[in-house]
Amino acid sequence: MTGALAPTKPLTVADRCDRCGAQAYVRAVLVGGGDLLFCAHHGRKYAEALRANGADIQDETDRLNETPATASDD
Repeated sequence: MTGALAPTKPLTVADRCDRCGAQAYVRAVLVGGGDLLFCAHHGRKYAEALRANGADIQDETDRLNETPATASDD
């Protein structure tokens, strides 16, 4: 059983995957404290094992499908 996910800041472009250095979209908050950041690919690869070991997962991969806001020509 895992505890409630502590409030965390949204991931930014400055947050990088601990495995490959790409932009991070997944944060794994570890039971013993601390966290790991992953790109979408590595987040999918390790999420199941991390959850099995009690980590809470903050998944922001839905942001990959967002279209950037564009300035209007008012």
